[in-house]
Amino acid sequence: MNRIEKSKETYKRLFGDGVPTAYATDPDLQEILSRFIFGEVFDQGKLDDKQRELITLVVLAANQTLPQLKTHANAALNVGLTPVEIKEAIYQCVPYLGFPKTLNAANEVNEVFKARNIELPLESQTQVTDDTRLENGLAVQTEIFGDVIAKMRGSAPDNQKHIQDYLSAFCFGDFYTRNGLDLQTRELLTLCIISALGGAEGQVKAHVQGNKNVGNDKETLIAAITHCLPYMGFPRTLNAIANIDEVIPES
Repeated sequence: MNRIEKSKETYKRLFGDGVPTAYATDPDLQEILSRFIFGEVFDQGKLDDKQRELITLVVLAANQTLPQLKTHANAALNVGLTPVEIKEAIYQCVPYLGFPKTLNAANEVNEVFKARNIELPLESQTQVTDDTRLENGLAVQTEIFGDVIAKMRGSAPDNQKHIQDYLSAFCFGDFYTRNGLDLQTRELLTLCIISALGGAEGQVKAHVQGNKNVGNDKETLIAAITHCLPYMGFPRTLNAIANIDEVIPES
């Protein structure tokens, strides 16, 4: 099957039988888009449609390209992702994008859920309390990054120790411990979110190592970043791949 046929098949699987509105105004651009994204990128690597749509959602949230995010929220449901999985991917963005951008993304997803008669709010996926969020978050953080966490916390100046507590309790306690997505998926999505932001190469490298530690191999990381390419462009994609190569050199 050539890329034109693949693009048509993939587009139908994701979005149904509709025709993109851009064909009426920008047919050349839409044709290039469809053949590249759905005829080539979707066929690169071993990610399945569910993984690809979760990655797409978080990168679109990072970019705040909300109309496209809304479209892909529908596609995510079409390929079999549950409402909880979709919402958890969006919630995973909070520590990296902040609350306003994440709320924008959540609002778009909510509109799709309402249109498809999915009752809101969804069942809570919270697994920590105010008394356990720091302890449990620190445990997950250490599972991902190892002994470096204790060293980082121990070496923090007194006037910055609260940041380390926030990182452990908020980022990892409030979000990474939640049900709905497994640890490998959350860490892979985090790598894609940070890569899409740009200018966070230190954190990208850390999360490349974190992905490796939780069982995501180099080929999975390259496939994930390749999938991000049409949404975040070549500069950030090439930077992320360079970071992957630096942390996990070719054997």
